[in-house]
Amino acid sequence: MIFETVIVGPMRVNCYILACGQGKEAVIIDPGDEAGKIKTVLNKYNLKPAMVINTHGHYDHIGCDDDFGADVYVHKEDLAMLADAGKNLSALYWQAYKVRSRIKILQDKQVIKFDCLELEVIHLPGHTLGGIGLYMKKPETDIIFTGDTLFCQGIGRYDLPGGSKQALEISIKEKLFVLPPGTKVYPGHGEPTSIGKEKINDFF
Repeated sequence: MIFETVIVGPMRVNCYILACGQGKEAVIIDPGDEAGKIKTVLNKYNLKPAMVINTHGHYDHIGCDDDFGADVYVHKEDLAMLADAGKNLSALYWQAYKVRSRIKILQDKQVIKFDCLELEVIHLPGHTLGGIGLYMKKPETDIIFTGDTLFCQGIGRYDLPGGSKQALEISIKEKLFVLPPGTKVYPGHGEPTSIGKEKINDFF
């Protein structure tokens, strides 16, 4: 499996590229900025973009969705953010941006099957209404991409529109902290961590 992290944009978002081998099609998670930087990695392995997945709808995670000629996937509760520059915050902090690619809806517990990859969608409201985690079922079983819900020694903001401290706490304690302690956490920003390391922290 090819698994690359590309840190993009002024907010230093972790964009993840997954593929089953060189010359294959690729899944791109959260291409928030610097499309050229992401394409350099794709070209390195001769990968064709086939699917863009947004862990949530904030602009710093969706800003390059349209640059890969692939369908964009997002949870239904964040769908409106991709079409509204005010809701995705680009109108407030950057140049107004709306996703124009074809968008497909994700739901809780849905399993995305793609080549050798299987990713289970875990709905994680709290940072946004439609925040998700992507729990890898194949080819590995100890990886989760948590977007802006859980970081290394930190949690996502809940003071933005659609955010909720109570919802975030439930998402983390009841959906993430029940995973095996050795599960590797790849967050939307910052360094990787593990479920076991974060369970010892009192975030609330």
